[in-house]
Amino acid sequence: MPHTKPMDTPPPGLEVYGPIQVSTSGGSGKWSDLPPAKLYTVSLIMKSGKILLGYKKRGFGKDMYNGFGGKVEPGESVEAAALRELQEEAGISANLVPCGTIIYFLEGYDHTFHIEVFKASDYEGEPIETDEMRPEWFDLPGSIEQNSPIPWDKMWADDRYWYPIMLSGRYFVGRTDCGETAEDGVKKYIMHRWWFGARDA
Repeated sequence: MPHTKPMDTPPPGLEVYGPIQVSTSGGSGKWSDLPPAKLYTVSLIMKSGKILLGYKKRGFGKDMYNGFGGKVEPGESVEAAALRELQEEAGISANLVPCGTIIYFLEGYDHTFHIEVFKASDYEGEPIETDEMRPEWFDLPGSIEQNSPIPWDKMWADDRYWYPIMLSGRYFVGRTDCGETAEDGVKKYIMHRWWFGARDA
């Protein structure tokens, strides 16, 4: 597990979320200036001790596991976007509940990824593979240890910091500053700094 340390003051971009009960942070260097934000969603289904993740088959985040989501379209509410993306990427619908917010800065992009995270304990329909995602169930709880059933090494690096907060039932807020590189033609995302905390929803 990478070193973490407590930090009481939220980084730039998270001041509006008020007092934080618990927080962890890591990395080094100064926080980057944030370009204008674009809204995104991520939705996670957790049922019967398992979590449903999607293997990304194309586009941004290809060959990684993530929740189901994407861009919020103009004139669309965040909630409507989350439901639409869940249907488009996994073929299911659910009673989604907000559970967190991530401010994600990635070097070289002209916008900040403002991600609203949702969760649900049940769903309607049957998860199906689509052109973009292949749904797969993993056992919970998933620690960040090497033998965890959750495929942390094939997920976004910051997931291992906010998943425990989410799984504890607390609403989380956080920020991640990342860079992008390539190894043998494969994109890699390097986390420079991160901060995640819990607050009352």
